[in-house]
Amino acid sequence: MTTSNVAPHLPVVLVLAGHDPTGGAGLMADAEAIAACGGWALTVPTALTVQNCRDVAEVVPVDPGTMRRMVAALEGFEIAAIKVGLVAHTATLDAVTDIVRRHPGVPLVVDPVLRAGGGSELSTAELVDAFRERLLPLVDILTPNRQELARLSAGAEGDDTERAVELMTLGCQAVLVTGTDDPSGRVPADRVEHTLHATDVSRQWSWPRLGGTFHGSGCTLAAALAARLAAGETVVTACEQAQAFTWQALAHGWRPGHDQALPRRLWQLPAVVSFPGDTSRG
Repeated sequence: MTTSNVAPHLPVVLVLAGHDPTGGAGLMADAEAIAACGGWALTVPTALTVQNCRDVAEVVPVDPGTMRRMVAALEGFEIAAIKVGLVAHTATLDAVTDIVRRHPGVPLVVDPVLRAGGGSELSTAELVDAFRERLLPLVDILTPNRQELARLSAGAEGDDTERAVELMTLGCQAVLVTGTDDPSGRVPADRVEHTLHATDVSRQWSWPRLGGTFHGSGCTLAAALAARLAAGETVVTACEQAQAFTWQALAHGWRPGHDQALPRRLWQLPAVVSFPGDTSRG
């Protein structure tokens, strides 16, 4: 086998997230999105879940010591970005914080998974408070939807901008607020608006709203954003490219049965892939 086509370097993203057996969200979704955006994912589970494309029935935290050892074993990789997803226990949060602190200067993208798409709670008030105190000051960019933003801002009154600023005063460098799940009243029904809040820049993007509901859109966006940052893009460019990628993954989504649709992050691959092989005989 020839190695002439092996890429000389791939930007590496360390992913700390839950395992979703459907592949719609969680580690599998993150790995697909990162690969599709030209990166390489190192995946360390924070929890195992019992779920389908409708809701989460059970969350089983992974032993924090195991998480730490898994990351320590990966020391041969040059980590260029970190993406954090589901953190469902305070001990897990402590492990995640420890791991992040061992990689100073590496961009940290956090998708605050607080509730399942079907409505099941995946967090508690105590955990949210700990998140604000321990992890939020380390975050380079947070990617909440509008409901998550309101919950994380500790009941701060006002609009999304005031809530984002409140989180930034705690140390978070930037907040990309997505409006897919809970659109603002001023946004047309056929559009989706996402807003970036940062200390030195603010931007808004408007996308055509796709029909139906999706399982894993937030994971896809945050993972793609981490991959773009790992590749060296600016925050604004990375946000824009990640949104474009996510929109395409949703537009090409697959709906198994009557459940929520799953983003197809590898939509550019043909449905059936043929590989060249040695067909010689003798």
